[in-house]
Amino acid sequence: MANPNKTRGTAWESAVRNFLNAFLGLVDDDGVFLDPFDGMNVRRPAQEGARDIGDVHAVPFILECKDVKSPAVPTWLRQAHVEAVNAGFPYGVVVHKVRGLGVRSGRVHFDVRTWTRTRTALGLPSRVMAERYGFTATVRGLDSGRWYLTTDVERFAELVHDVRAVSRAVR
Repeated sequence: MANPNKTRGTAWESAVRNFLNAFLGLVDDDGVFLDPFDGMNVRRPAQEGARDIGDVHAVPFILECKDVKSPAVPTWLRQAHVEAVNAGFPYGVVVHKVRGLGVRSGRVHFDVRTWTRTRTALGLPSRVMAERYGFTATVRGLDSGRWYLTTDVERFAELVHDVRAVSRAVR
């Protein structure tokens, strides 16, 4: 019998990938890539070697997807950062499934540093970034390493679109 936790995690990763590809207009109505060779397609990479490279690649983000009841966001964010470095991507975030809700309501968590770097890349002041993409902050004690900012998957998809647009404009 397959590991039910692994099965649930794989299903969540696939749901996130499929939602982002559809939102970003990278697939047709049947979910087939419009251009299978496009590097901007959101993918679930095969894990190779000892270094984990994240669950989902949505250039320029590595997504560490979690479908668990009890969140451990600061630990997950450290894991996402390491995986982003391993994969050679600038940003690592966590996508946590919310029980009983669809993929668009999943929670996307950014550590403060990643959020700030993303905001700076977009050229946005903090308040505008928070309002435009629906971020809320969680502050735990004086250690900013335990602080994080959260939005939902739908707003995150908008953010991915906008970061990609800025990157294209810079080239």
